[in-house]
Amino acid sequence: MKRIILAGYGGQGMLFCGQVLSLAAMKDGFYVTWLPSYGPEMRGGAASCAVMVAEKPIGSPVVKFAGLAAVMSQPACDKYHAAVAQGGVLLYNSAIVTPGARRDDIRYIGIDFSRLAGELGNPKVLSTLVLGSLNELLKCVSEPALLLALEEKFTEKGTALLELNKRAVALGANAAKGL
Repeated sequence: MKRIILAGYGGQGMLFCGQVLSLAAMKDGFYVTWLPSYGPEMRGGAASCAVMVAEKPIGSPVVKFAGLAAVMSQPACDKYHAAVAQGGVLLYNSAIVTPGARRDDIRYIGIDFSRLAGELGNPKVLSTLVLGSLNELLKCVSEPALLLALEEKFTEKGTALLELNKRAVALGANAAKGL
C-alpha cells in the first residue's frame, strides 16, 4: 500500500495532483482513497490531501504516517515532517522550503519545482511536476494510466494545457530519476 500526503498553499494544485494520481491508480485497477483538507481561503491558505493506493480494499482514508510527503510550502513542511513514516521520503520544493531538524530515518529529496515551472513558462504546472517526481520515486501508477488521467482532467481546458502538463510530468519524473 502506498500512503502519500500532498500539501502546500491553496492554489498550488496539490489537491489536483492527488486527484490525478487517484484517477490514474483507478485506471490501473488499484483501490484508491483521496481525502482533501483545506482552509476557508481559496488561495494562499493551507491545502493538503492524503492519497492511498492499494491492491486490496482500504479500510480508512486517513494517512497517519506516509511513505512519501510532498510539501510545497514551509508551513506544510513544518506540519507534515513528522508524518513521514520511518524509511519514507520527504519531497519538497527546495526553492521555498527548508526542512527543520533532520531525521536520520527518512530520505530528504529537494527539487526546485519553482525553477522547473519557470522553465516551462507556467507556474501552474507545479502540481504536475510534483506528480511526475513522486510517481518516479514510488512507482505508484503506470505512465499510460497517468497520461490517460491527465487527458481526462484536461479535456475541457484545451490541448495546449494538456501538452504542457504532460511535459511537466515528464520533466518532474526526470528530475527525480536516480534520487
